[in-house]
Amino acid sequence: MSELKGACIIGQSGGPTSVINASALGVIETALKNNSITRVLGAEHGIVGVLNERLFDMGQEDPAELSLLKYTPSSALGSCRYKMADPDVDDTDYKRILEIFQKYDVRYFFYNGGNDSMDTCNKISKYMQKVGYECRVMGVPKTIDNDLFGTDHCPGYASAAKYIATSCMEVYHDARVYDTGMVVIIEIMGRHAGWLAASAALASAYGCGPDLIYLPETDFDMDQFLTDVDRVYKEKGNCLVAVSEGIHYPDGSFVSEASTSATDGFGHAQLGGLAPTLADLAKTRTGAKVRGIELSLLQRCAAHLASETDIEESYLAGKTAVEAAVSGVTDKMVAFERVYEDGAYTCKTKLLGLTEVANTEKKVPLEWINKDGNGMTQAYIDYVLPLIQGEPNRPMADSLPRFARLKKVLVKE
Repeated sequence: MSELKGACIIGQSGGPTSVINASALGVIETALKNNSITRVLGAEHGIVGVLNERLFDMGQEDPAELSLLKYTPSSALGSCRYKMADPDVDDTDYKRILEIFQKYDVRYFFYNGGNDSMDTCNKISKYMQKVGYECRVMGVPKTIDNDLFGTDHCPGYASAAKYIATSCMEVYHDARVYDTGMVVIIEIMGRHAGWLAASAALASAYGCGPDLIYLPETDFDMDQFLTDVDRVYKEKGNCLVAVSEGIHYPDGSFVSEASTSATDGFGHAQLGGLAPTLADLAKTRTGAKVRGIELSLLQRCAAHLASETDIEESYLAGKTAVEAAVSGVTDKMVAFERVYEDGAYTCKTKLLGLTEVANTEKKVPLEWINKDGNGMTQAYIDYVLPLIQGEPNRPMADSLPRFARLKKVLVKE
């Protein structure tokens, strides 16, 4: 394929992670060094920044400052949850995006996000093809939910899993200091896929984690849950429980009392309030002191416990996206493939069609959940353990993390 020269845009979308900026850096640094890419632009708040013509000139950033993105949590360019309409129904946004692409001679578009972001990426890609505007569109994966189709794992998941496992190990010890027992229920993110709650099993595997773990992959039985908690409490004098926020009854309704209180821009239920709900019921059943804990946003921004493996793979995803696009590839998402070489874990990249990935959720395999539906098997531990390895050599200032401070210079025509 002939060389395509022009500017590129990198945008971030959806819930941030502790390593999403590593992927952005992989895109930015690789693009800045490539002769086919004339200018590297960062979209403020994802696709919303493109629509509003809020684009940063990433070439104006100090390279040393830019490099700190590798260890900076959250979305440095800003994120959004903006659902684009079907272009056959309403093509207003698409015409505007095309206008911006033409104005700045954008020939490469990289979108860094999860399921809904890949849907946006897919729609833009198909529209550009339909109208005959040559622009290579690539999805760069991220999601702590680990639920993107076709990839062994997702950038961001391992670091969140490491934080959850470590936090559970710490809570385990805290909950056992008194001469009276306690039941602790930890609520963990995960609407339909239980990958995050499953990671609490790492703590259990190393001797100080939850006694019980419940995921949304199986239907939740409140009576059985209370029976499980009561049994463990009577046996051990304490009980630590990890629950996914998305656990549901057989009819599909969420156990969370706040399940219908609000929705995000894509119409997904905003869950919360599960831990105190279960805590109240467990207190009534057991008579014990019960505490409910919600890890909340800490799961996705705890860069201090990031996995070095996760950071390097996240950077690789961004770098691979640029290299593939410049070589002539479009309409794809970078994905990971697990390989064992001489018994050692290795991550390889592959490319998946955006249509395959968009709006398809990958669930925890049922065979990785124990027969009672309240814990994980060794197969899950074997899956996740290689991903959390390594401690990053994070830049520090007076024993505090030194995060990137971007100038964010708006682009000039």
